[in-house]
Amino acid sequence: MSIFAAATTDRAALLRALEQGPAVLVTVSATRGSVPRESGAWLALGADRLLGSVGGGHLELQAIAAARELQQQGSASPLNGQIRLYALGPSLGQCCGGSVELQFHYLADAAAASRLPGLEPARVPVAIFGAGHVGQALVQALLPLPFSLRWIDSRYGLFPPGLPETVQAESSDPVQLAVPELAPGSLVLIMSFSHVEDFELVAACLQRQRERADLPFIGLIGSQTKWASFRQRLQARGFTPQELASVICPIGLPGIAGKQPAVIAASVAAQLLQFGSSVPGARAVPGR
Repeated sequence: MSIFAAATTDRAALLRALEQGPAVLVTVSATRGSVPRESGAWLALGADRLLGSVGGGHLELQAIAAARELQQQGSASPLNGQIRLYALGPSLGQCCGGSVELQFHYLADAAAASRLPGLEPARVPVAIFGAGHVGQALVQALLPLPFSLRWIDSRYGLFPPGLPETVQAESSDPVQLAVPELAPGSLVLIMSFSHVEDFELVAACLQRQRERADLPFIGLIGSQTKWASFRQRLQARGFTPQELASVICPIGLPGIAGKQPAVIAASVAAQLLQFGSSVPGARAVPGR
């Protein structure tokens, strides 16, 4: 079985749970002050499983207890659709100091879930060029995070089966022809099997930046020596030092030295989270 076969979005897991019977959805509808989770976070109590989290601790214990009550009473319960306010103080044994509003919904089936907005977070588009060991580790690391992935390689037959709906895998030969078709605001990661491909991909991304200025992150796997060689050749193609400064090489957070694919993937995933949350150009799109 592919390592990606079980990977899924929270929404997809909820829909599968509803195939086994009704569920209760508990959503963070509003927050004030210091709280463990943001508005839109949710948990669901199904017939045989618990999905998601509204922040853990005693708050979550009370939320689950209320969800069980609603589960037993059904859609006619006064709690169905109700919003409850929880102050995160001494009475809950949590010293956050803020407050959380939780809304409870009884979901009879998947159709009821589909009518509720916000089950999938907005996702920042990420384009990954390269389906080798690091590319596969990176896709696996990014799957649970708020990204929509476009995974591209010039070679055919490399993508594993069972990819979830947040991953669009495709082959493109030559691979740089896919760059003009990327979603605006995409964070681009270049890690193909070939330095020749890597170079042409960087050049294509820089050309798109010159024309549209809509790729806020262009990351290239490799060493400083590799980038020095690329930079010289790109300057010969007419790209300015200011344009070249937009390329990040090597990728990953500074200070993480491991070169194993999983280590690189964890470092790059953290870098994208850090970058995507601070750059207006990294436009999020609704979850699929």
